[in-house]
Amino acid sequence: MNAHDINYADPDTNYRLAEEKAAHYFRALYAQVKDQSFLPILANDIQLWKRNHIPQSSLLSLFSKKRKRPDQRDYGRYIQWLNYTGKLEDYLDRSVSYIYMRDLGKALDLPETKNRIQKIVADVKRYVLQLTAGRSDRLPATMDLAELYRGSQKLGIEASTIWLIDKLKRVAAHIPEGMSAEHAQRKLLKIIIGVLMHVYEELDEDVSHSERAQKLSEAIRLGYSYGLTYPFIDDLLDSHVLSPEEKEQYSHMIRSALLTGIVPEIELWTGSNQELIQYIHAELKEAFETIASIQNEESRQVFFEQSYVFFQSQEQDRAKSLAYASYTNEELYIPVILKSSSSRQIVRSVIAAAVDDGFDHRTFYYGIYNQLADDFADMFDDMNSGAVTPYTYYLKYRHQRPDLINPFELYWAVIHHLIHGVHHSDSSTREVILDRAINGLKRCKERVGVEKYNEIMDIFTSEIPAFNKLVQQMVWKADDVDFFDKLLRDQLVTALRSAQKEQDEFFTTIDKARDQINSVLKIVKEDGISPMKEPLIDAANYSLEGDGKRLRPILSWAMAVNAFGLNASEIVPLLRSIEYMHTASLIFDDLPSQDNASIRRGRPTLHQVHNIATAELTGLLLIQRAIKEQSSLKSFDPKAVLALMRYSAQKTEEMCMGQAMDIDSKGKALNLDQLDMICFYKTGIAFEASLVMPAILAQIPGKEIETLKKYAYHAGIAFQIKDDLLDLEGDTHVLGKPVGQDVQNNNSNFVSILGGEGARKEMWEHYCLAMEALRDLPRNIAFLRNLLSCFVNRDR
Repeated sequence: MNAHDINYADPDTNYRLAEEKAAHYFRALYAQVKDQSFLPILANDIQLWKRNHIPQSSLLSLFSKKRKRPDQRDYGRYIQWLNYTGKLEDYLDRSVSYIYMRDLGKALDLPETKNRIQKIVADVKRYVLQLTAGRSDRLPATMDLAELYRGSQKLGIEASTIWLIDKLKRVAAHIPEGMSAEHAQRKLLKIIIGVLMHVYEELDEDVSHSERAQKLSEAIRLGYSYGLTYPFIDDLLDSHVLSPEEKEQYSHMIRSALLTGIVPEIELWTGSNQELIQYIHAELKEAFETIASIQNEESRQVFFEQSYVFFQSQEQDRAKSLAYASYTNEELYIPVILKSSSSRQIVRSVIAAAVDDGFDHRTFYYGIYNQLADDFADMFDDMNSGAVTPYTYYLKYRHQRPDLINPFELYWAVIHHLIHGVHHSDSSTREVILDRAINGLKRCKERVGVEKYNEIMDIFTSEIPAFNKLVQQMVWKADDVDFFDKLLRDQLVTALRSAQKEQDEFFTTIDKARDQINSVLKIVKEDGISPMKEPLIDAANYSLEGDGKRLRPILSWAMAVNAFGLNASEIVPLLRSIEYMHTASLIFDDLPSQDNASIRRGRPTLHQVHNIATAELTGLLLIQRAIKEQSSLKSFDPKAVLALMRYSAQKTEEMCMGQAMDIDSKGKALNLDQLDMICFYKTGIAFEASLVMPAILAQIPGKEIETLKKYAYHAGIAFQIKDDLLDLEGDTHVLGKPVGQDVQNNNSNFVSILGGEGARKEMWEHYCLAMEALRDLPRNIAFLRNLLSCFVNRDR
């Protein structure tokens, strides 16, 4: 049954037709398992396959062993080792070939497919060697936003990449407790990459750069739109986040959308997850409309047909209970065949690709192979959660249900069918599929341990001992069966976990530093103070007590304590001086003669609470207090303190110059270079000082200080561009100050010069330059990476 044979007018009829096709496939596999006719053929396949995978003793092999094989978790060194031993091309070839077969549904024996794979292998080889040269800790571009954005610039898809980064950030923020954020992000990224690969394959080689960029940008949005269904439909319904009543209501909404082609509005939501559902509903509705807007009538029909088949088969599996002992083999396997095949056919309909009977044929028969491999890897987690899969059901009921099909035997029957029935005994297909199968078993043995692994094998291979003996010989002895996509998956999971840990530590550091800073900022009135001075101190404390972010002193605290090893209590005067100086600059900024702001830090500005003269004098008082604090840094080398004070005075002068330039520019049309200069002198210098002053106290080498200055320059501009974007698009209540100030005051800013999209591109350009500067530091400062991410991703 091909996509164009389905009658969409009756989805239930279409589903029954799909079930009949799946049942026919299952019966063929069932017959092979029963008579075990596939075993001798597969055993011969393995004997042929092992010639390239059982290491032979030779002088060459002895020589290659002189350089010890590194752990795959050491990504860069492992890639370099593969290249050193001459294994990298074969490693990439089987990895790319597998993706072509699994994700793109290609036949590996076709000359055009072979040529395409060879070209991609050469490109990927150049990229990974360049990426890992001299830096074993460098990660693939999907895990490094600077690398990702640099890649998007080469392809001309910056705007869509920025859009995607923002979307992924919001998805991560909305993954509820009870679901794995890293798992959701990984699956979503995998789908986006898969859609990009499909679109890339559909492009002609002579396509123009602009058309390629347009198609790839479209693919990013389509991939995200389709990929959302995994965390926010499949994973959400599989989890325990929603109550049974909420699941029923949510499933009804999804089914209605697939049957009518229209996302229904949310009815009165009775559960406790209303806010979550409102976000998901808005995202899925936008995604649904994005897909529909790009599809033609034929692809739209296939999309709804296959999506309904996928959703309905998932619902059937979700409704199963491991406590029920009477499911038939057909009930266990047919939904697996349906959901695993339809998910790949949906991708081509999403991108409106032309109907390809060969693709439909190959992916239909392939799907269950991949699903059974995944279910095998997840069987213990599935058993713990009570999920019904062929493996969990067999484990529980194999003794009382002798009629149950052994899923591990069926898995090998599927492999036989793919090699000989679908791919016509092609040697390349045999090589890749057996590589993958043996690799899966090796990974299982490594994950659960030898004892547990042998126990698993005893259960699933008791009826095929001779074949299992051969397979286990390959598991123990075979080499060169690992895959690049598995390495990337493991690296992505590790990177996501590491990023989350770093982020948690970052916010813990911020909270700890902010608490300490807030506790020491208040200016205490000394005994016998002049009555004339009291109002100024009250005004200063009013400004200091506002809901400030304290970014600058926090940055100094983190650098001083965590990066340079200074004592937290000894740098308190430095922290005070930085915040006093910054607060003084804000008081001056807010004056009617400058920005004429009415709200600062969520409260009326100082000149509105008192008067302009008091505000001006309070600013001067805080500057003098800052100098006084710096002079009290008694625990440090006097020469270093003097150098710090000299540097601070110089930067204060430059900030005044920046403010003067800003005032002079009001109402004038500026170019980008002029705006960069004003931004640096007005804003960037403060970030620089927050980094450099603790470095001066710690007597850090000048070269490292210059690198910190470079980072601060670009980070400061990125921060200011985000401020300008928030002035256009932000929320006054969230920001703590009014929006639209620059427009109201007729001031040039990055948005007025570049437009919204251009400003975002410029912000990410400076993000990349700042991140690239960090690579030159001799110390790994995770805090600065996370701070930069906060600058460009904040909403206040």
